[in-house]
Amino acid sequence: TDNLRRFQTQLAARAYFARIFETAPDMEHVARHPKAAALPERQSDGAVFEAWKEGQTGLPYVDACMRYLASTGWINVQGRALLASVATCHLWLDWRAVGQVLARRFTDYDPAIHWPRIQAHAGLDGSNRLRLLNPVKQGLDHDPTGAFTRRWVPELAAVPDEFLQMPWKWTGAQRALGHRYPEPVVDLATAAREARMKLALLRQDSHASDCEARVIENDGGHTYAIARKPNRARTRPAPAGQLCLDL
Repeated sequence: TDNLRRFQTQLAARAYFARIFETAPDMEHVARHPKAAALPERQSDGAVFEAWKEGQTGLPYVDACMRYLASTGWINVQGRALLASVATCHLWLDWRAVGQVLARRFTDYDPAIHWPRIQAHAGLDGSNRLRLLNPVKQGLDHDPTGAFTRRWVPELAAVPDEFLQMPWKWTGAQRALGHRYPEPVVDLATAAREARMKLALLRQDSHASDCEARVIENDGGHTYAIARKPNRARTRPAPAGQLCLDL
């Protein structure tokens, strides 16, 4: 019953995002927020972009998720959110370039779901919610044993469990890792603070995109309410080294 309810929620969410995409079919190229052009320029290439794309950011859970995606063509919803959030906020990469990389790797790519979510994680959907995910916390929450991270980032095999998601804090890192695993491409605290400052103007703007509001109004709020209804159903833990399904 719980799995059926979660599946129904996913279908409702898909219908909801499809309605949004219908109102803005150019969403792959044009930001929904009218003041997006006023933001500082984002990078669409260069060393940081390549590090993110290749799973070499020095952020263990981010790199594990990216390598897993590149190898399998799939990753669960939490992993997708993390990859998009870190890329567009912490690393301040161009959301279009980020979205294109992920779209090419998803075997289940659906533009009606993909591009609204990319813009949302980049802070461009006109909502007041900033989806800024902490990669260290995400690793601790979703990979508490470290099995998944160690499976996909074997360079970290020697790192003690307590430092696995933040090896830069381990005193033995330089000696044990050498050049096999990079230092973080950004300081997480600084990058998060700067991203919040950059996006604050858009989040406070009273003339933000009304696309979401119009979709809700046209749909009577029904699909939106179903898609956003919290589901606290417990799921069985995934096998070691695996990611759980979204259902």
